[in-house]
Amino acid sequence: MEPSNLPRGTRVTSRRSFLKTSTALTIGMAGAAASAGPAGMPGGAAYRGPHEMPKDLTLLALRNADGTETLGVKLDEDSVLDVRQARHLLAIAAPLTLEELLREGNARGLTDLVAAARGSSKARSAVVKESTITFGRLFTHPGKIVCIGLNYRRHAAEIHMAPPGVPVLFNKYNNALAAHNCTIQLPPREIAYKFDYETELLIVIGKAARNVPEDEALGHVAGYCTSNDFSARDLQLETPSVQWMIGKTLDDFGPIGPYFVSADRVGDPNNLKIETYVNGERRQSSNTSDMIFNPQKLIAYVSRMWTLEPGDIIWSGTPEGVILGMPREKQVWLKPGDEVISTIEKLGTLRFRLA
Repeated sequence: MEPSNLPRGTRVTSRRSFLKTSTALTIGMAGAAASAGPAGMPGGAAYRGPHEMPKDLTLLALRNADGTETLGVKLDEDSVLDVRQARHLLAIAAPLTLEELLREGNARGLTDLVAAARGSSKARSAVVKESTITFGRLFTHPGKIVCIGLNYRRHAAEIHMAPPGVPVLFNKYNNALAAHNCTIQLPPREIAYKFDYETELLIVIGKAARNVPEDEALGHVAGYCTSNDFSARDLQLETPSVQWMIGKTLDDFGPIGPYFVSADRVGDPNNLKIETYVNGERRQSSNTSDMIFNPQKLIAYVSRMWTLEPGDIIWSGTPEGVILGMPREKQVWLKPGDEVISTIEKLGTLRFRLA
């Protein structure tokens, strides 16, 4: 409303000036937004091409000086293409994050950018040494985080549990997602102190899946990662009524990395060596062939319950060798200062420390 003590002509002029200024601001802001464009398409509309999953790629996340976490492409042993910088230098539209790549499906834009960068001196400054980077989180806001319990035969045996008849499902939340080389700040002892490792194959969905048969399930997988389902066993198993979820989803209790490896580079996910080391001592050493429900069975089962979307992730269970499976007199729980290393064949070695 206009102040009533102003002359009538002044009130009309003020209203007209306000409307004129507001319209100009609205048009200017809309124009700025259009020229900036969404992350994957600088200066243009959102990607509207075919939805394609990444092929023949090993990807990682860079944590930048401004705090953002953006996509990197591993070119060789110690060379990484900084996608954000390469997009700027070459003016080629490509997704800025792994989640954007999976949801929008602009894999062609990324492969075009990589090919152009390899052949252009203009992109030389966008190639950095992996040994100098700070890793970011590969995933920050997945639509669903599905976790599987008791999914290795020898692990079920070591904790004296019968193999389940169907996959045991639980969840984590986004606050648990952490990067390669992270430090997990452990909660006070009055909250929890029985900390344990669980190296796991992470399955990354790249194509929507609903009621998918087993023989088609791997066609919905974009790739895989090394991950650790870090756990507080006292919260998980000693809380009244048993609370798996709260023992699994404290802050940073889900490190993933260092890489996302596209499914075609991995091949058969059912025959991968999987190991854990604590302070240099090997604790877990097994193979994904010991899974009770392999990735095909897991995707088929979960997709009967709800739709799996591109960018959803599945922690697929851990093999034998966890602290929980040791005799009580030999159970020495993890503590501040410990270093945990998770490694899976073809996927790389994930490291993190405890504080």
